[in-house]
Amino acid sequence: MDWTAGYVADIGYSSQYYAELNPARLPIALLNAGYAPPRIRTACELGFGQGVSVNMHAAAQPDVEWYGNDFNPSHAAFAAGLAEAAGSKAQLTDESFAEFFAREDLPDFDYIGLHGVWSWISEENRALIVDFIRRKLRVGGVVYISYNTLPGWAAAMPLRQLMAQHAATLSAPGLATETKVEAALAHVEALFAAEPAYLAANPQIAERFAQMKGMDRRYLAHEYFNRDWKPMYFSEVADMLSAAKLNFACSANYSDMLDEIWMTPEQKAQIDAAPTDLLTQGVRDFIVNQQFRKDIWIKGGETPSPRRRMQMLAEQRIALVAPVESVSMTLELSGRQVTLQEEVYRPILSLLSDHQPHTIGEIQTAVAAAGLDPLMVLQAAVVLLATNLVVPAQSVKAATEAKGSVERMNATILDRVQQGEEFPFVASSQLGGAVAMDRVTQLIADMLRRGASNPEVIADQVWSILSAEGRLMIKDGKTIETAEANIAELRAQAEVFIKQKSPLLQALGATFAMSLPKTRHKK
Repeated sequence: MDWTAGYVADIGYSSQYYAELNPARLPIALLNAGYAPPRIRTACELGFGQGVSVNMHAAAQPDVEWYGNDFNPSHAAFAAGLAEAAGSKAQLTDESFAEFFAREDLPDFDYIGLHGVWSWISEENRALIVDFIRRKLRVGGVVYISYNTLPGWAAAMPLRQLMAQHAATLSAPGLATETKVEAALAHVEALFAAEPAYLAANPQIAERFAQMKGMDRRYLAHEYFNRDWKPMYFSEVADMLSAAKLNFACSANYSDMLDEIWMTPEQKAQIDAAPTDLLTQGVRDFIVNQQFRKDIWIKGGETPSPRRRMQMLAEQRIALVAPVESVSMTLELSGRQVTLQEEVYRPILSLLSDHQPHTIGEIQTAVAAAGLDPLMVLQAAVVLLATNLVVPAQSVKAATEAKGSVERMNATILDRVQQGEEFPFVASSQLGGAVAMDRVTQLIADMLRRGASNPEVIADQVWSILSAEGRLMIKDGKTIETAEANIAELRAQAEVFIKQKSPLLQALGATFAMSLPKTRHKK
């Protein structure tokens, strides 16, 4: 019996964290759309892959009961092992959707999330998910679903079909999926060299294919080579989810709240003229040529008065996650350059420069003297959220309760990184989720955690690990060849970490129980 049901299972999915799955991001998006966010007590991630996101959220939100499934046993074993090692109470299994949904011990959920899975499963499994949501999502509960969509995928669908067909028909039986991926890429490259009319009619595909060749083969295997793969129009998804009594609430992309900033007047007029939410989203997808949607759906949901909604928005906490001096007043938003007003954004950024979470209301009060009204501050906050310079933070109470479990998770991560595993994230008690951190930085943090006293010692210890693995540092796109130059670069990075990155991480609650070197003061 083939338990894979046509899903790629001989190669693990890439270890990625998806911030949109974080319930801490829901309140601002929902309130902006007119809904009161539900209190999240029970949460479930379906098809969690390697379990990075669900583990980060379980560690950073210990007051939430987390459940999840992924039918790939290697995925589930990794995820459950990480949860156990970190002391998390997340209940993660390798059950199929049918098995998981049939369990009688599952609670009703306030939140259910699935990232990308919707596009890669059979119609039967989509129907099972809809029925599960109908039965197990509480009234007022929220569902996050991301999926491949049209029209953005229309031009590339033949490319995906060609590669999948090549893997299915021209590869030797028993060949590893990674090898099939390489063979399919080589086949397409040879075909494109013959200048087919398809490429002439769709010139953007050449650039897309060039990008694909540089992507993680694990990602390509799961994105392009499953038997079941179906991009769907928003209207099709809405029709299916209506059976679960779900209504579309809003996009999980904060940039989608800012159409008036980056769209042309003609484009915005087309959206405003659409008489229904269904048509609005369809028109918008054509305007942006949407290929991947990140949607928030709600079952019922409370709609507070405008005054109460503004009060609830003012209570939301946000934190700056980039050095304030690195923030440019010219940013990219939805693929277009946007110039920020210095007189509006600099006072706000100055207040956020300590990287501590601040409520929007606190910011509104603090910058009122600079002539900034509350609505102006709110829009500026959304712009900064949309560019990922600022991120939502959970409540003070939740962050305080998460400190211990986050430190245990991060100790587990650093131990595994020391042993050669790739896990480029650490948990954050303030954000209720994770922040990105490359392996070299993690190794530097681990040396500090273990009591290293200065950058020179740290550099030597990190180099001993990297050199044993046959790895060299890269600077400005060039490989550093000598041991001395590698150690010098590691020493410089350790100094930057101690002076700049560590205070930022501490403020965000991405803590490791570090033993930081003391600063000497001149008498």
